[in-house]
Amino acid sequence: MEKIYKVEIITRSEKLNVLKDTLSAKGIKGMTVSNVMGAGNQKGKTEVYRGNEMRIDLLPKIRIEILSKESMVDEIIQVAKECLNTGNVGDGKIIIYPVSNVIRIRTNQEGTDAI
Repeated sequence: MEKIYKVEIITRSEKLNVLKDTLSAKGIKGMTVSNVMGAGNQKGKTEVYRGNEMRIDLLPKIRIEILSKESMVDEIIQVAKECLNTGNVGDGKIIIYPVSNVIRIRTNQEGTDAI
């Protein structure tokens, strides 16, 4: 049985559609997308609220999670790097996790059949 991986991508929300469309054109359609907040090398921003200056260190991002056969992981990574790279701080991260199993509840399929 082919190994399964979860590819997790954390990036700017405005990049979601181009990434999703490019992956879809390559036959990669299943993904979970969440709004998240993050802090890292990208500096926060200062805003004024009711006359008080406030430092906002957590910035809005999106997290895209894709379950994939091992044979597709490199292609997902390449597409993500091409679509998301602006050369600026805040482009995001790609994290790869091994997955021991996936079970589709409706059909009881397991492994790569459940992706």
